[in-house]
Amino acid sequence: MRLFIALDIDDAIRGRITRFIEGVHGFAPDARWVRPESLHVTLKFIGEKPDEAVEEMRCALSEVKTPPLEMTLGGYGFFPEAREARVFWIGIESRPPLADLAQQVDEALVRVQIPKPDQAFTPHLTLARCGSGAPRRQKGDGRNRRFVRLQQKLAGTPMPEFGTMTAREFCLYQSQLAPGGSRYLKIAQFGLQ
Repeated sequence: MRLFIALDIDDAIRGRITRFIEGVHGFAPDARWVRPESLHVTLKFIGEKPDEAVEEMRCALSEVKTPPLEMTLGGYGFFPEAREARVFWIGIESRPPLADLAQQVDEALVRVQIPKPDQAFTPHLTLARCGSGAPRRQKGDGRNRRFVRLQQKLAGTPMPEFGTMTAREFCLYQSQLAPGGSRYLKIAQFGLQ
């Protein structure tokens, strides 16, 4: 099964982001936009693992101890950079830092033979993708025209603010690939305390 770890976002913030997407979607119609019900903050993408591995992961993740996180969602950006954009995202600021939670998740999963990522954690919420593969710079990257109109439209507007929320848990999800986009099934929840 295909697995990842993420934080849910509050319904009120999800609604504001949905309205924002509706307002800008037409400026990048060829991008693959995330469905509003699928919006989440990924802490770690795990990938394909056998069903038996879930219980080991559940035990390891239950050892993560961190207080609830206050997160402010706003602004936007492009990965790997605006000129070669393959991912359009919303920024996240948090107290305590969200990167601390991501690091604890990584350390817990190393104990069950799931390696740490090669690159540093960058807190964000993905809104749209175009192209394939990872959002970091790859050989042959060049100007990606799918986001140009969106970038031009956003350049003349103030940075969006979507609100502040408190994350009180993180979750282990299964990603089920389906026509029209992936569906996410929550397998386990872990409280922040």
